[in-house]
Amino acid sequence: MNLFDQKKVARGEAGVIRKVAHEGLSDKAGLALAAYEFPVKPVAGASTVSAFYPFRSEIDTRPLLGKLAADGWTTSLPIIIGPGLPLVFRRWIPGEPTIPGDMNIPRPPDSAPEVWPDVLIVPLLSFDTKGYRLGYGGGFYDRTIALLRSRKKIVTIGAAYSAQHVDEVPHGEHDQPLDYVMTELGVLTCG
Repeated sequence: MNLFDQKKVARGEAGVIRKVAHEGLSDKAGLALAAYEFPVKPVAGASTVSAFYPFRSEIDTRPLLGKLAADGWTTSLPIIIGPGLPLVFRRWIPGEPTIPGDMNIPRPPDSAPEVWPDVLIVPLLSFDTKGYRLGYGGGFYDRTIALLRSRKKIVTIGAAYSAQHVDEVPHGEHDQPLDYVMTELGVLTCG
């Protein structure tokens, strides 16, 4: 089976697992993420973090983003601007207004300042201990992480339910590994 087909099969399985985990943990898991010590400290000149607004059965990163904003981080959300393009990030703090974005996912309005994150908290369908993640297949995060890594040092953190852990995520040369994964059970250092 080629890589494309392996990922397609894995996405189907992972989507079911994440949905079940979400049904049992959605009200507690986001709060658990915020309760753990964040694996990165903000420093002058490198203190912008992006998370994601939860979509479908994704873990809720808003409590964590709120905590990070209170800890001095500049917080932001990603915006899809088109197929084959990297994400754009705009400053946003939980509770501020949003507008419907791609697939009706809430995003900051165009009036919010654009930022370049130093830390990306990314969604996923499954992850392994090497830091590989299975996304939805659009390549937005892999493309964006590669671009940011070509410009500066960044830290990447997956946010997921612990049930989304698999032995090995099918991956290719363009797939960007994560540095950490945060789940409702704690923080995993990858690699």
